[in-house]
Amino acid sequence: MTDLQTWVAPTYTGLADLLAPGTTARAQEPAGITGSAAVWDAPSLCEKWLVRHVVAHVTMPVRLTPERFGAEMAAAGGDFTVLSDAVAERDAALPAADLLAQLRAPGLHAWQPPGGGAEGALSHAVIHSLDVTIALDRPPVAPDGAVDAILGLLAGAEGGWFGLDLTGVRLEATDADWSWGSGTTVRAGRAELVSLLGGRTLPDGRALPRR
Repeated sequence: MTDLQTWVAPTYTGLADLLAPGTTARAQEPAGITGSAAVWDAPSLCEKWLVRHVVAHVTMPVRLTPERFGAEMAAAGGDFTVLSDAVAERDAALPAADLLAQLRAPGLHAWQPPGGGAEGALSHAVIHSLDVTIALDRPPVAPDGAVDAILGLLAGAEGGWFGLDLTGVRLEATDADWSWGSGTTVRAGRAELVSLLGGRTLPDGRALPRR
């Protein structure tokens, strides 16, 4: 079985490659626009977050030592969501070159969330990378195996990770022989199904019901 952690590095470096100057966010856009504010300031699938906020969020482990993280958590009153929003809002203002370098940092590729292990590290990388790529109408930067692994984990959790109610819902992939559950069928590509199971709303307005 593939070590899930090995897929973290190509996911983050793929995101960096996508967002680096000289690449394109959409096939129909001129070269170089991805490195511009137009793309870094594009909405992501994360509610209220632009692309730059997502990148600032996932690279947070590179910048925060355990001591600084503790101080940030104390300032947030022990609420990780408050901490995440505050750090993303503040650090999204960092130069794009710095954030891109942090996406490529070996420390980020080896990082695991406390208690989350490799599953948590990969799910964080895959779900947030899809927050960017789906919003920009680009293919996933995560390896196919990584997307499949997280799709299986999220489906196996039956919506529990993100407070979803999957009662009477059947998920069916349109790009692979994969399905889960029974009831009203939701059809989408595997990457889109990961985002739906991650509690996101797709650009076409589709979302899964919450508990």
